[in-house]
Amino acid sequence: MALNKPDLLGPWKITVYDQENFQGKRRDFTSSCQTLAQCGMDNIRSLKVECGAWTGYEHSSFCGQQFVLERGEYPRWESWSGSNAYHTERMASFRPICCADRKESKIVVYEKDNFVGRQWEISDDCPSLQAMGWGTNEIGSMKVQSGAWVCYQFPGYRGYQYVMECDRHGGEYKHYREWGSHAQSFQVQSLRRIQQ
Repeated sequence: MALNKPDLLGPWKITVYDQENFQGKRRDFTSSCQTLAQCGMDNIRSLKVECGAWTGYEHSSFCGQQFVLERGEYPRWESWSGSNAYHTERMASFRPICCADRKESKIVVYEKDNFVGRQWEISDDCPSLQAMGWGTNEIGSMKVQSGAWVCYQFPGYRGYQYVMECDRHGGEYKHYREWGSHAQSFQVQSLRRIQQ
């Protein structure tokens, strides 16, 4: 089994299966998997997160749509995709989220890219930025001061997911293209802390 180097600040453990409902070929991981095919599996149809929080990706090399995987069981793809609107049954790589175990989580969102314009410091889950007074459905840039966050395209934690961490990009995301390889717009309407 070809695993990347161990990640620091563990512990993490995820068990993946090539069939739904925890059936078929099984593999346990305690560190990142950049390419599932190199680990002897073609696809993931169900999984169990036993320790830590993880980010799953639609494509190899941590590219494509992101899925936040927190402790628990995921018997089918719908349980981790969070939306039937984005029919993505594929997960081809995954990695641990290193900042998710922090006691305090804080993120600052900005109206425009490069940390310009109106700003708002957030330290708790926010199911609707507009309902909380942000006034627009767009965020231009973000600074993660502590912890790890998942931002969602729509209110109520729906739509595309973008994982923001304090230890990636130095916690600074100057433009929406830094949110992930599938980011298509500035649209973020809800966000929440990732906790283990």
